[in-house]
Amino acid sequence: MKAIIRADHTDPGFVDQVNVLSGTNVGLCFHCRSCANGCPFVEAMDYAPHGVFRLVQFGLREEAFSCSTIWICVGCHTCSIQCPMAIDIPAVMDAICQMALEQGIEAAEPDILRFHREVIRSIGHYGRTHKLEIMLRYKLGAGKWFEDMDVGLRMLAKRKLDIRPSRIQKMKEIEALFQDSQYGGPNV
Repeated sequence: MKAIIRADHTDPGFVDQVNVLSGTNVGLCFHCRSCANGCPFVEAMDYAPHGVFRLVQFGLREEAFSCSTIWICVGCHTCSIQCPMAIDIPAVMDAICQMALEQGIEAAEPDILRFHREVIRSIGHYGRTHKLEIMLRYKLGAGKWFEDMDVGLRMLAKRKLDIRPSRIQKMKEIEALFQDSQYGGPNV
């Protein structure tokens, strides 16, 4: 049975807040589902990207904040490339995540913030991501050492993971980005 949307549980200003924070217009989405056809992670999501847009359009703030889709989105822009309206879908997902965090709402995906912190730490240290270190640090912190070991070994065998990290030449620019940000450095 489908949930009934009650007008007393909606926030009509929610869509405007998301539009301002994301710098895009969620109202342009006409739900053609092209974003879902392009997304490599849609099977892991509880709503396809256009479904999250519908939640925002209807002002269903709590539902949008509590869905796992906003946390699973990796910002690869495959959906945006597919979108006939050229909507920056990852910017919308990031805006909703930011709003949820600012309101103290816990991420619907356990340990996702730990993973994001490891990615930021890697960029701060090397100017790019070192996937092997990110995953090792994440697994150490989460206590899930052997959960994806078979995948990691296959990636190593196919040379998809570098053993040693490489560093960009202009690290001063990356350091300046971190100094100007809320993080203050790569050790988040």
